[in-house]
Amino acid sequence: MSLTMKVPTVGESITEVTVAQWTKKDGDIVAMDEVICELESDKATFEVTAEAAGQLKVVAQEGDTIDIGAVLCEIDESKAEASPEPETKEEPATGNSEPTGEIKEMHVPTVGESINEVTISTWVKKDGDEVEMDEVIAEIESDKATFELTAEAPGKLQIIAPEGETLEIGALLCKIEVTEGFSSSKADSPESSSESDSVDSQNQSYAAGHASPAASKIMQEKGLSASDIKGTGKDGRITKEDALKAEKPAPKAEAPKSAPKPEQSAPSKPQYEAPTINSGVSREQDRKKMSSLRKTISKRLVSVKNETAMLTTFNEVNMQPIMDIRKKYKESFKDKHEVGLGFMSFFTKAVTMALKDWPAVNAAIDGDEIVYHDYCDVSIAVSTPKGLVVPVIRNAESLSFDQIEKEVIRLATKARDGKLSIDEMQGGTFTITNGGIFGSMLSTPIINAPQSAILGMHNIVQRPVAENGEVVIRPVMYVALSYDHRTIDGRESVSFLVRIKELLEDPTRILLGV
Repeated sequence: MSLTMKVPTVGESITEVTVAQWTKKDGDIVAMDEVICELESDKATFEVTAEAAGQLKVVAQEGDTIDIGAVLCEIDESKAEASPEPETKEEPATGNSEPTGEIKEMHVPTVGESINEVTISTWVKKDGDEVEMDEVIAEIESDKATFELTAEAPGKLQIIAPEGETLEIGALLCKIEVTEGFSSSKADSPESSSESDSVDSQNQSYAAGHASPAASKIMQEKGLSASDIKGTGKDGRITKEDALKAEKPAPKAEAPKSAPKPEQSAPSKPQYEAPTINSGVSREQDRKKMSSLRKTISKRLVSVKNETAMLTTFNEVNMQPIMDIRKKYKESFKDKHEVGLGFMSFFTKAVTMALKDWPAVNAAIDGDEIVYHDYCDVSIAVSTPKGLVVPVIRNAESLSFDQIEKEVIRLATKARDGKLSIDEMQGGTFTITNGGIFGSMLSTPIINAPQSAILGMHNIVQRPVAENGEVVIRPVMYVALSYDHRTIDGRESVSFLVRIKELLEDPTRILLGV
C-alpha cells in the first residue's frame, strides 16, 4: 500500500513553497517521522517528516515550486521491512589514551561586550567522557544568543557547572584531564555510539513531546494530550503509531466513602455540594525555569510599554498587484537569482522608500537628543524555538529584491539554528514583523527599543471592497504601525503608512522610485 504525502499548510498567507532539499533519496527506506526533505517559503524553511515507514518515491524535485496541497512524494509501506541491517564495521585497534598528569581548566569565555553572564543550556558530553581537541562539549546561552563550547584539550571531561546554572563570565565550567593517544575512531565504536544515544535522549530538542500532524488528529479524536503519550519518534516526537497505541490513563481510585450518619429527627435543609471534578480531566502543573533569552525579552517588552508613548495606526493593502507580479515572474526570477520572490522583499523596499520620505520614523531617542539615520537597517522578527529574535538587514535601501530575499533566508536559518552573532542582532533602525504566517488578522506590535516604530504584517484574506462604485473581491492585508509619539507625530505616522500602501498597491512605483 502506498501513502501519498502532500505539501502541508505552513501558514495562512503562504500559498506555495519550493522544495529546497531532499535529505532522503528516491528509493530510500525511511522510518516514520524521519525528516525526508526541507521546504522553503518566502518567509522560512520547514522540515517535512515521513508519515509512515516504507520506500520513498520522490515526485516533486529539488528546486520545484509547488502549491500547498500538491503531491510531494509517495511512500510504499509494504517495503517498510526491506531496510538491510547495517553492517558493523570493525575499526583497527588504536593505542590506549594515556594521562599526561596535566589538568586543563575551562572558564566561561567572553561572548560579547555587553554580556556579563550565561546559562549552561546543554552538556553535549557527559561527566567522565573522553573528548577531543575542538570537539563541541556544551552549549551556553546568553540573553541574546546561544554559543557552542569546544574542548581546549583532548582528555577526560570533569563537569563543574551543571545544566541550567547561570554563571558570570570567567567562572569555572569544567576541567579536562589531558591524555595522549585518544583517537577519533573511538567515537565511532559501538560503545561510543550507545553513549551518544543516551546523551541525545537526555538532551532532547524542542521536538520532544510534539506530535506529527497525523498523530495530532488521532490524539484529538481520542481526547489525549501530549502528557499522556511518550514519543518514540526522532528527538522524542509523538508519531502516528504512538497515538494509535495510546489509551486514556485509568481514572484514579476514589477514596472510600464514610459511613452515612444517622438521620436527624428534625428535617434539615439540603446542603449545597460542590460539583465533583471528572477524574479523566488532568489538573497537573508543569513548572519550567525561564531561559535567559525569555527573561530578557520580557524585561525589554515591559520596559518599552512603560517608557514610551506608544500607539498604533492601521491601514489596509490590496495585495492583488504584488500577487500578479509574483505569479508572472516567479519562475524567471527563481531561474536567474536562485531564490524565490516573496512578499518580504516588496515590503522591505517599500519601507526603505517611506523612511526616506519620513525620517522621523527612522529615528531614535538617545537621552535628550533625537538621532536621525541616513541609512535603513531593517530588523526582521523571527520566531525560534527558544524565543523571538530580530536579526538586521544592513543598508536595506541599497539592496535589490533578490539580495533582500537571500539575506532574509540566511538570517532566518541562522536564527532557527541558534547561530546568530551579536552583531547580526544589534543596530537596527526600523523593524518589520509578520504575524500573518501564524494566521493573525490584526495586531498592535510592540516597538523594538531603541527604535521608534515597527510595521506589523498580517494574513491575506479575500475581502469585499468597493472600487469605482462596485463591490469586488480582493486579497487584502491589514497593516499596523506602532510608533513612539515622543518622536513621531500623528501626521508623520499616518502619512508613512499611506505611503507604504501606495507603493505596495502600485509596485511599479517601487521600481521607478516615485
